[in-house]
Amino acid sequence: MKKYKIFAINPGSTSTKIAMFEGEKTLFSANVSHDAEVLKTFPEISDQFAYREKTILKEVEKAGFCLDDVDAFVGRGGGLVSLPGGTYTINDILYEHARAGFTVKHPAMLGPQLAKHFAEQYQAKAFVVNPPDVDEFTDLARVTGWKGVYRESRIHALNQKEIGIRYARSQGKAYEDMNLIICHIGGGISVTAHEKGHMVDSNDIAQGDGPMAPTRCGSIPVKDVIKACFSGKYTEKEMHERTTKTGGLVDHLGTSDAREVGAMIADGNAYAKLIYDAMIYQIGKYAGAMAAVLKGKVDAIVLTGGISHDKYLVEKLSEMIWFIAPITVMAGEFEMEALAAGAFRVLNGEEEAKEYTGKPVWSGFNEGA
Repeated sequence: MKKYKIFAINPGSTSTKIAMFEGEKTLFSANVSHDAEVLKTFPEISDQFAYREKTILKEVEKAGFCLDDVDAFVGRGGGLVSLPGGTYTINDILYEHARAGFTVKHPAMLGPQLAKHFAEQYQAKAFVVNPPDVDEFTDLARVTGWKGVYRESRIHALNQKEIGIRYARSQGKAYEDMNLIICHIGGGISVTAHEKGHMVDSNDIAQGDGPMAPTRCGSIPVKDVIKACFSGKYTEKEMHERTTKTGGLVDHLGTSDAREVGAMIADGNAYAKLIYDAMIYQIGKYAGAMAAVLKGKVDAIVLTGGISHDKYLVEKLSEMIWFIAPITVMAGEFEMEALAAGAFRVLNGEEEAKEYTGKPVWSGFNEGA
């Protein structure tokens, strides 16, 4: 089997992660920092393209590599319409949706732009793999108690899918043949039901849903949120930040670092222990909900994300959910590896590249029917 060379690009708010792979081997990786003041000078995210390209090429040269012999460039997607999971060829409509930030503005939308640009320059292929826009929810999972307000998939799609594929492979099985509950436990927490290769239900990590997380409030009583909105104490921006940036452990304990919370607990801080235990409790509760979604037919529960390194969390969570299915820990994040792996599966014929149509997989229900 040929060891294809793949270059992965994952743009973030103030940095761009890059990595060169040969087959599954990482040849080099770097997290290229960008000057925040320079980034502020660009009116739109896509205007950062030339600046980010220049810093990436400089880092590649510094590492002693070139891009001439790369077989495929793969970028983190963003700004696309909802789509099924998989590896997508960066066609013209995908590129244009990413450039415009068709559905949402996020630095990840630079990934497809950079990948396509490099691929054209070096006569290679260009892909995106399981972008944040992946949505495989069932209709039942979308309905809420308010007509016109529906749940959509906003989860750690790239890492969730990669962990599902890796775990299945470790068992000598195909991801499409297994039912899994995967708990991504990091700055955000997504607890997801994977049914035969599809992420059929999960909590929404962007809208205030699911377990409390280090920076996110999770599900809280709606009436109290309404009361806070009209209290005059908070602006709309502050309320949004309390949902996704300053909620959870940050609001309670002043830190999003689970290691710092662990040190507080070790020093005898009873409140820190209560809050951390409550976060673990809520993860377990949502894992139980996903087990119900899968009707109890769960092959395994997999814990991933950076905080899954914490033995205390793993032990406490396992005490709560051990009866559902065997528990495996695959701690850390595998985003760069996941990008490369998706491209590699297409190049070696394991998987067919999908074509982005620009038509969302779901755009609402016929409420009058």
